[in-house]
Amino acid sequence: MPVLVAAFSVGRPDPLPEPRLRPFFDQATAVQFARELTTRFPDRSPGSEGAREAADWVEAALREYRFTVERQSFSADIPGRGTEELVNLIAAAPSSAETGVQSQRAIVVLAHRDNLGVSPGADDNGSGTGALLELARDLGNASLAHPFVLVSTDGGAFGALGAERFADSSPYEGRIAAVVNLDSLGGAAAARVEFGGDTTRVSSPTLLATADSAVRRETDAEPTHTRAAAQLVDLAFPFSLYEQAPFVSRGIPAVTITTGQGRPRRAAGDTHANLDEQQLGQLGRAAQALLGSLDEAAEVTRGTQSYLYFGERILYGWTLQLLFVAALIPFLAATVDLFARCRRRHIALRPALRSYLSRLGVWLWFGLMLALFVAAGLLPSGADRPIAPDTPTASDWPAAALAALLAVSALAWLVVRPRLAPTRSIARQEELGGHLAAMLVLAVIALVLAAMNPYALLFLLPSLHAWLWLPQMSDRGRAAQAAVYAVGFAGPALLLVSFALRYDLGLDALWYVLALTTVGYVPFALVLVFLAWGAAAGQVGAVALGRYAPYPEVAERSRGPVREAARQVILVWRRSRRRHLAAVDSEGEGAEAESVEG
Repeated sequence: MPVLVAAFSVGRPDPLPEPRLRPFFDQATAVQFARELTTRFPDRSPGSEGAREAADWVEAALREYRFTVERQSFSADIPGRGTEELVNLIAAAPSSAETGVQSQRAIVVLAHRDNLGVSPGADDNGSGTGALLELARDLGNASLAHPFVLVSTDGGAFGALGAERFADSSPYEGRIAAVVNLDSLGGAAAARVEFGGDTTRVSSPTLLATADSAVRRETDAEPTHTRAAAQLVDLAFPFSLYEQAPFVSRGIPAVTITTGQGRPRRAAGDTHANLDEQQLGQLGRAAQALLGSLDEAAEVTRGTQSYLYFGERILYGWTLQLLFVAALIPFLAATVDLFARCRRRHIALRPALRSYLSRLGVWLWFGLMLALFVAAGLLPSGADRPIAPDTPTASDWPAAALAALLAVSALAWLVVRPRLAPTRSIARQEELGGHLAAMLVLAVIALVLAAMNPYALLFLLPSLHAWLWLPQMSDRGRAAQAAVYAVGFAGPALLLVSFALRYDLGLDALWYVLALTTVGYVPFALVLVFLAWGAAAGQVGAVALGRYAPYPEVAERSRGPVREAARQVILVWRRSRRRHLAAVDSEGEGAEAESVEG
């Protein structure tokens, strides 16, 4: 049986056959297009004059090759820039008069023409636009079996805004066979194929294998991909800075051919002198060969799925999901057993659960304050897309706003702390009840997360299994318990380390992930799950460090800072009131005495 399961969990994607015609992509023409675009319009950032003029220039070039061009205008709220007007150019290739188009499913070629405005963007993405226009020259005279659509997107450097708009609303919605995105083809690094999405689904393995084969033939080298471990992190927390992602998330097979790494090349220094013209020519021919293969058999690439790609083999996602769920079962079984033992020993859970709810209230208050700070403009807001790593929004920490956020969040902790801090000796049974309450909450969180995205259990499982062992470490001292407690944070640490290394963010990774939350890229349900996990982590930490106390009964409760402050205000008001009445009575008695004397 294990052999049978392994056989069905691993597959080998076969690429589509090579096109009948060899690619004749002209390197010199593509380089000329790239140089002219980036020389004439060095600043093509959204909303700029250069962006508008670059759109007109690209549209004129496409029309010259007999393409029918349609403008897709839209507005987007870009973090750090505000609302800008953007435009996609959607160009349909002329159909051959001899054979005509045989399929109604279109093949889309994509390249963003905008940049950050920091440099001319000769590689990112003058090279992609240059290749797009050279492909247009060839496609305008070809006999095609599928409609070909060339899209020059806007806002690609700011989280694939144009690609998402086209994927979400275009004349070809529902009948796109495949998408090939061209991004940074003229870099010095090795060719790379990106295939991830904004959800747990990734591109068609057939399309990916065909893209690999085309790049391999033209460059005589294996294209690179996201490593398997990083692919697993991307399934747990879907994220990509490239423009294939919005299509993959909608079930449309899409890949990006690039020389960039996890993040596109840095804007600084992206000049004509650093453009690798030979690389641009090779990857342009690879893209043309890929399009030729797709035109002959695009229907084979239908659909998207979850898997890990190892080059010649894929590991299907259902296997990984099964492993994560299986890893969850021992924790659930142990938690249920612990619950039964505590019930037999008559260990009260109600005070422990009320203690957790108090901590949850603090975390929910933090979440509410975070939302209010975003609404007030103190923290970034904008389109729910990835933030460009080279922009100030991604690296400039709003220190004052974050300090204020922590301060107002601390107020909630000051309110509940008197009820959660130990004021007497806490019995071992009470600590066990507090630990069990946290484990029960973590079990619920695990089940919810498994229903939302089983891959996300990657970040939760370390805390489940490590913290489950904390009661067994009680005889080894608080230091050992603290060490085991720290292991539980390996999951969130893995996510932050992944962002820090793969996207070259360093310590800014912590702020970047928080900024993704404030702009709405992180789903609201996932934010709630994290807040609930944070409250459970706080209770487990209190047990591990000897600072736990069950929620006190009415007779044991001390006044909190808010109640004590209100009490003092009332007492002051009452004393003032008594003095005022005494003064009034004194004046009344004096007046009465004067009347009697008179």
